[in-house]
Amino acid sequence: MTSTHAFWLAGRQATGEATIDVTSPWDGRLVGRAAVPTDAQVEEAVAAAYAVRDEFAATPAHVRAAALDHVSRRIAERSEEIAALISAENGKPMKWARGEVGRAISVFRIAADEARRYNGGEAQRLDADLSGVGRLAFTRRFPKGVVLGIAPFNFPLNLCAHKIAPAIAVGTPIILKPAPATPLSGLLLGELLAETELPAGAWSVLPVPNDRMPALVQDERLPVISFTGSDKVGFAIMDSVPRKHCTLELGGNGAAVVLADYASDADLDHAAQRIAAFANYQGGQSCISVQRVIADASLYERLVPRIVRAVEAQVTGDPADDATDVGPLVSEDAARRVESWVEEATAAGATLLTGGKREGAAYAPTVLADVPSDVAVSCEEVFGPVLTVARAEDEAAAFAAVNDSKYGLQSGVFTHDLQAAFRAHRTLEVGGVVVGDVPSYRADQMPYGGVKRSGVGREGVRFAMDDYTYERVMVLTGIDL
Repeated sequence: MTSTHAFWLAGRQATGEATIDVTSPWDGRLVGRAAVPTDAQVEEAVAAAYAVRDEFAATPAHVRAAALDHVSRRIAERSEEIAALISAENGKPMKWARGEVGRAISVFRIAADEARRYNGGEAQRLDADLSGVGRLAFTRRFPKGVVLGIAPFNFPLNLCAHKIAPAIAVGTPIILKPAPATPLSGLLLGELLAETELPAGAWSVLPVPNDRMPALVQDERLPVISFTGSDKVGFAIMDSVPRKHCTLELGGNGAAVVLADYASDADLDHAAQRIAAFANYQGGQSCISVQRVIADASLYERLVPRIVRAVEAQVTGDPADDATDVGPLVSEDAARRVESWVEEATAAGATLLTGGKREGAAYAPTVLADVPSDVAVSCEEVFGPVLTVARAEDEAAAFAAVNDSKYGLQSGVFTHDLQAAFRAHRTLEVGGVVVGDVPSYRADQMPYGGVKRSGVGREGVRFAMDDYTYERVMVLTGIDL
């Protein structure tokens, strides 16, 4: 019999009147059931978070840091168990699930370090003008209020960590809403948080169904919303609460540019291997997976066959198998959508170089060439294992092709030319430029986010902490400076 996983209401376990069945995308087996809170229980969690906000903000830094260190350590101790849970509920191959666990360990460790040194205060003498003689400004950051964190399915542990850890680090309560398809990893984080000495109400993990979210989003006691997901949903949330602070980490259609100087056989082999791996990791279900390759025309004919061979070498199959590189998508509906987008592209004249086949929720790693610019796989986020390849006559044309998108999350630029790297950084309309690699690299302490339809605000532990807080200045008068 499959047990029901309780949710976490103001730091304690609770169950409601309904449950969510969590099934494996690979074989459809029941992985577990998650209890769903009632409206009254959601209200209880919000009220508790709102009531504890001043107490939590005053919690000593060492208490918050100790809690974060504890969660980091416990994730490490249970790493293989947690990776297996991620793989089961998400369909992510174990090699990538283990990587996600490792990143979550780092997120909580980084947050613990930041909690210890953050908000030490900054002093500024004001006597640059006569009116400021004897005055000193002292500035600290204080929480904006309770955070509503809404996490997606594709990184069910680490993107929950990116909501929770910065909130704890600054001492602001958080209500985490994990994705309905993958709530179990978030609920497990609640289990680890319950082992700490954080005040009751400081955190809740509530698998609220999506159709019940509008009321929670609108609640004035939750002035900060941190959302990761689709641009359509993210901007709808922002439009519905124009006076709230929203951080939106949304979609992308990440481009990898290969410039003319990246021309040796070793260079092209390296680029092809990295592109193939990160067009298909997580089944392509990553906002910064490689969706577009834009190669200098002088390299195109040498590079594309290498990419195709590297893509065909990706091992597909059971995500529980350590040898598997590419597992299923999160659902058969998701795979059918990808299938329809590829069919649209080929009907419009695109050339299928490899892949293009679906079996249940699994979609074969696919490469397309000669893709019209107006079909979905060119201008939308595929969120599947589909890669398009195109040529550009020169660097300027390549960079223009990257920018010819409504998205702007991250881009990769394969080059050895330092000047070209700085030109890319200046020219590309994205939140991050990764030089010498694919756009799929993210360090959890760096600022991460996009422009245009890719969102607003930045994650990355310290940057999320800034997003959750505001500056409050105190002016001291009559000070002998």
